[in-house]
Amino acid sequence: MSGDSSAADVPEADSRPAPSEQPAPEERDHPEGRRNLEGIRIDPVLEAEHESRRAVISALVEDEPGVLARVSGLVSRRQFNIESLTVGPTTVEGHSRITMVVEETDPGIDQIEKQMAKLKPVISVGEVSGDAVTAELVLLKVEADDPAAVHAVTEMYDGRTLDAGPRTITVQLTGDEARIDDALDAFRQFGIIEIARTGQTALARGDTPTAPGEKPGTAGEPTTHDD
Repeated sequence: MSGDSSAADVPEADSRPAPSEQPAPEERDHPEGRRNLEGIRIDPVLEAEHESRRAVISALVEDEPGVLARVSGLVSRRQFNIESLTVGPTTVEGHSRITMVVEETDPGIDQIEKQMAKLKPVISVGEVSGDAVTAELVLLKVEADDPAAVHAVTEMYDGRTLDAGPRTITVQLTGDEARIDDALDAFRQFGIIEIARTGQTALARGDTPTAPGEKPGTAGEPTTHDD
C-alpha cells in the first residue's frame, strides 16, 4: 500500500465560525411568535379560533427582591397581553400578592398560570372568579379654570381633592374599572393634564381564598396550602 493518503481521507475543515467570530447572544436572531411551555411555536391561526377575554390572576408569592420582575419578565417573554400588574403585602409577613390583569384566550390564561406556578417564589396562583371584588386607585390632574365644577364632579364620584392651585387641581379616585372610566369621561371637560392609575387589585368574595389553597395566618406557620 502506498503511504500517500487520498483526498477523500483528508477531513474537511470545519466551516463553522470560530467562537470569537460568532455574534454575541444579544445580537443573535430570536425566534418570532409566541411559544408554549415546551418552547414550541403557537400556531396563530389555531390560536385565533379562541376568543380573547379579560382575566384577573392572583398569585401569592414569597416577598423577596426581584420577584415582580421575574413574574412580569416570564409572562412578557411569551408575548402575553398584560393590562396591569400590582403587588402588595398580605396578612402573612414575608408574603406578597401579585394581581395581574390580562387579555388572553383560555389556553393563554392556562399557560400563564402554569408558567407562574413553576417559579420558585410563587406559592399559589390562579384566576380570580368574575364576581370578585376589584378596585383601583387613580390620581388625576386637571386644569383649574372652574374649581367649583371640578369639586362637584369629584364629590359625585366620591373622590378626594389632594391638591388645589391657581392652575391645576389633583384628585384621587377609587373604584372598579367601570366607575373609574366613567369618572375620567366626566373630568375630560375640564382638560386632563396627567393621569396615574395603579391597575386593578382583587379579592375573592366571602370565605373563598383569592389564590388557590391560600389561608390567613402569620409568618412561621407550616403551610399556606391545603394538605
